[in-house]
Amino acid sequence: MNIEMIFGDFPVLESVNIILKRIEETDINEVFEIYNNEKVFEFCGIIPKNNIDTVRNMIGHFERDYKKKSRVKWGIFSKNHENKLVGIIEAMDFNQKVNMVTIGYFLAERYWGNGIASEATSLLSKFLFETANVNRIQAEVMPKNIASKHVLIKNGFMKEGLLRQASLWSGKGVVDLEIYGYLKEDYDR
Repeated sequence: MNIEMIFGDFPVLESVNIILKRIEETDINEVFEIYNNEKVFEFCGIIPKNNIDTVRNMIGHFERDYKKKSRVKWGIFSKNHENKLVGIIEAMDFNQKVNMVTIGYFLAERYWGNGIASEATSLLSKFLFETANVNRIQAEVMPKNIASKHVLIKNGFMKEGLLRQASLWSGKGVVDLEIYGYLKEDYDR
């Protein structure tokens, strides 16, 4: 894993319809729209935030986590929607010994079903495999999160199993999680 390709200069990734880039305080209204919606986090270990000042502070935490080299949160900016922030995709739990990383993503509800999460996952996978030289990307998904599982499978991830009552998620308690993995050798085929 080439960690400096991830945490040297903040990586900006671009595809046909989206740009993944740093979330700035000027994006506060779009970030608040995401975090203020319970439906967005129905299948996530994140508790919705109903206070815009709390969300403003979170944007500072995104930067802090990046500087600590523990997590990268990219804003998903849609070229088809005036370059507005429409979602967030992240890479976390960097395990350099195993050469793997975990990803997660969520979109503002009004952008669901447009292929944005799939395109963002594809773009991030390409970066992690080709530029950062990661060997394994994984995602943890609640079994009822059909839409997220579809995004992963569409992007080459394979369901590897079910971890029963294996994780404590904020606002959800102890949950079952399905593990989806994507190996560089599968990407290179």
